[in-house]
Amino acid sequence: MRKKNPAPNPQFISFPFLGVRYPRLLLWVSGLLLAISCSELPKQSSQPSLHEAQAAADYVGEQVCASCHQLEFQHWSHTAHANIFQQATAQTLAARSCEACHGPGSEHLINPTDLNRIVAFTRRSLTPIKQQNAICLQCHRGGKRIHWPGSSHQNNDLSCSDCHNPMAKLSRQGLLTENSINQTCFNCHQQQRAEFRKRSHMPLPEGKMSCVDCHNPHGSANSALLNALTINQLCYRCHSEKRGPFIWEHAPVRENCLNCHQAHGSNHESLLVTTRPFLCQSCHSNRGHPNDLLTTGQLPGGSLPDARLMNRSCQNCHLQVHGSNHPSGVRFHR
Repeated sequence: MRKKNPAPNPQFISFPFLGVRYPRLLLWVSGLLLAISCSELPKQSSQPSLHEAQAAADYVGEQVCASCHQLEFQHWSHTAHANIFQQATAQTLAARSCEACHGPGSEHLINPTDLNRIVAFTRRSLTPIKQQNAICLQCHRGGKRIHWPGSSHQNNDLSCSDCHNPMAKLSRQGLLTENSINQTCFNCHQQQRAEFRKRSHMPLPEGKMSCVDCHNPHGSANSALLNALTINQLCYRCHSEKRGPFIWEHAPVRENCLNCHQAHGSNHESLLVTTRPFLCQSCHSNRGHPNDLLTTGQLPGGSLPDARLMNRSCQNCHLQVHGSNHPSGVRFHR
């Protein structure tokens, strides 16, 4: 009697030409992993990258750019860049005019709506911020910009075009995006704008100084983009009478002006961080009268008026609080 073939096992798949059987689950998992790996392969874009487009492009000249961008060209023609580029000698980068910054424009002419074919200096452009800044630094390197690499503005992905607008003369100098340095800085530094509106403030709103008198927006070797090695050296540029040297020095003053003063503005007199005598008592509270508890009864209209709550408070007596050169000025009385 002929022997029947055993019934096929649904859990396995046979490959007679190979003489093997594989579990269905193993084949299913293998197929799934293959599909996932194929889906993660980089897709080939039909559009060229900015680097490829620029490499294949040719220079077309300023007049070709102006034929389409008439308004931009009209605004740009009044700027310092335009004056310099027009006087540039042949075979120099500046002689390329518009294309000195935006790159060769022949690929841009093929498809003007494709932002991947031209260097654009806007936040919505496809040009990386690092590449935008590198184009500006081709000419504007060194000097005050020597500390730009690694500065807080660069680390926060700030673009040159966030502060400067080379295509229009909106400010008296610097080709800024606003009509002044201060307004340009306030676009980001809103807290400092509010501090300058407090009762006591640096004379910046009155136009007697600007942000760059203390800070270098293009980078600094110090914290807060300062223009000096220390806070005190920066303050001494205007407040030279506080520099010293003094016979009797006040330690917190010599350490840091910001121990007692706010840099931009305060609701207390003389930009103090808090009112006197509480500012003085934050250090002088170990013994004697600096440690006395002051209440409303010591106010000028109270039952026991105290001089420390009148006029200049502690400085009614210790008037040389920044330091004294008098032989008897150990307590800053003289």
